[in-house]
Amino acid sequence: MNRLFAIGNRRARQRIRVAGCALGLLVSVFYLSGCAMLSMRREPPRPGRTKLSSPMVIVPAQNIGNYLVIEAKLDRSGPYRFIIDTGSSVTLVTPAFVKRYGSRAETTPAAPRVRVTSAEGKTVELPSGTVQEFSLGEARFSNVPVLVYDCAPLSAHLGVRIDGILGFPLFRETLLTLDYPNGRVLLQPRGLDTLLPGTTIEFEDKRKTPLIPVKLGDRTFVALIDSGSDAPLSLNPVGLEPKFISGPRPGATIGTLTGDRAEQVGRLAEPLALGDYVLTDPIVDLTEALSSIGGALLKNFTVTFDQEHGRVTFYRQSREPIVAGPRRSAGLSFNKTPAYWRVAGVVPGSSAATSNIQRGDLVIRINGESVERWDLTRYEELVASTSAITFTFLQGTQETDLQCAVFDLVP
Repeated sequence: MNRLFAIGNRRARQRIRVAGCALGLLVSVFYLSGCAMLSMRREPPRPGRTKLSSPMVIVPAQNIGNYLVIEAKLDRSGPYRFIIDTGSSVTLVTPAFVKRYGSRAETTPAAPRVRVTSAEGKTVELPSGTVQEFSLGEARFSNVPVLVYDCAPLSAHLGVRIDGILGFPLFRETLLTLDYPNGRVLLQPRGLDTLLPGTTIEFEDKRKTPLIPVKLGDRTFVALIDSGSDAPLSLNPVGLEPKFISGPRPGATIGTLTGDRAEQVGRLAEPLALGDYVLTDPIVDLTEALSSIGGALLKNFTVTFDQEHGRVTFYRQSREPIVAGPRRSAGLSFNKTPAYWRVAGVVPGSSAATSNIQRGDLVIRINGESVERWDLTRYEELVASTSAITFTFLQGTQETDLQCAVFDLVP
């Protein structure tokens, strides 16, 4: 998780990473997204108990903006929707969810608070609590430590209500499989020493964080497997001296828990290798935090995390190299609400930049339709398929239509 929310010209990422005293949240395309990598100061808390009612629990999942979103019904209420974030060291839930299912003593204004530190070294504080029990299909989790976070911006961005982000430690007592191609999450009892197809990579970390070695050309570096990010690869270039075919250049404006930053994106001139699988000329987002592999790359795989044995297995039917298409953009990043989209950033050199569009301007319609009708998936499909988009801006009571060319931000 290296950002909190990004929007407009790419996918919004939203990750939440908290360990001991750290947090980062992810989402992409609309300005509230991304994931902020957080430092881990102590071993993250474990859920009190995990119980599987069958040898394999299958939970249907929907891929929205490269996030796996799963649903759960509790005491006949719901559905509640969660994002699984393997890059997060804590579970976050909304105030409404912890109020209904948390311990009463921890839902008051005097509830203990946790200081969260972002990659930039800035901190915020979030209330902590414990969810007494909740279920994902036939998997039951009890006494789950959580931080309380309002997911309303993330919900508005994705177009569905999100009730929480499930961190990696929640699944310590299971074999966790994120099956992106088939839209499902599998949970099995931990300790199974099953030989899985694909390529298996060990992660050596006492906190069981999924940090794995990957190769860029002939150099090896460590990356976090971060399903809470919508990016393909967030790369810290220090010591790697990456070579680029295109870029790097300014991209989306990324909003984090502690402020905004401009994205730098480009296409590498070298292949990325995950074990036996190769991604040719990958698109990367440059970061000053830990390098990470996000949903835009993970979506090609079925990924199984074995925390008991400290290993992860990647599998896809084809052994052919993965080729990433261009990243398209209309030149604008947004902070999205149901009523309007507020411009968060303008890509330099785009037609939007030459139209005198300013940060803070309000968009109320896209191609003549109210923004409330444009969820993340539909907007991304539009950007991928059209050559220009007409945005209707509101200034006071005056409405102005401006057409912005859609271009290959990264060819």
